[in-house]
Amino acid sequence: MEPVSPEALMPDIGLWPWWLAGGLLLALLVVIAIYLRHRSPRISDPASVRNIAYSEALSAFENTNATTPRDAAIHSSLILRRYLSTAAGDPALFETQEEFLSRHDSLQALLPDAREAAASGFKRLASLKYAPEIPDADALEIITESKSLLQSLHQGFAA
Repeated sequence: MEPVSPEALMPDIGLWPWWLAGGLLLALLVVIAIYLRHRSPRISDPASVRNIAYSEALSAFENTNATTPRDAAIHSSLILRRYLSTAAGDPALFETQEEFLSRHDSLQALLPDAREAAASGFKRLASLKYAPEIPDADALEIITESKSLLQSLHQGFAA
C-alpha cells in the first residue's frame, strides 16, 4: 500500500479566508479614513486658543462651589494654572509654586504688568492654600479676585 500524500491530508478551505481578511482590512481602512476626515481640526491661531481657554476658565469659575477660603484658593489656582498652561504654553500647571515663581522664562508671552499681577496673585493664593490655619477670608471674594486676575492675564498677552 502506498502512503497517503500530505496534500490529501490538508483540508480544502479555498480562498474565502483571504477574501474575508482583505474585506476586513479594507473596512478598517475606510473607518480610519472617515475618522481622520471628521475629527475636529487643531486650532493653530494663538488668539483663538487663548479665547477658548479664557471661556473655559470663566465657565470653570462659574461652576466652582467652594465654601471655604482654602477650597476657593485651590480651585482658583488650578483654573488659572490650567488657563496659563493652555493659553501661554507655560508648564505652570505641573510646577510647584516656588518653581513657577523662580523660573525666569515663565510667562514670557505676557506683558510685564500682567506677569507681576500673576506673581502677586499666585502668591496670595498660595498663602491661602498652604496656611497652617484656615484663613479668615471670604471664598466668594477669593473667586472674584481670581476672575479679575484671569481677565488681567487674558488682556496682558503681548501682541
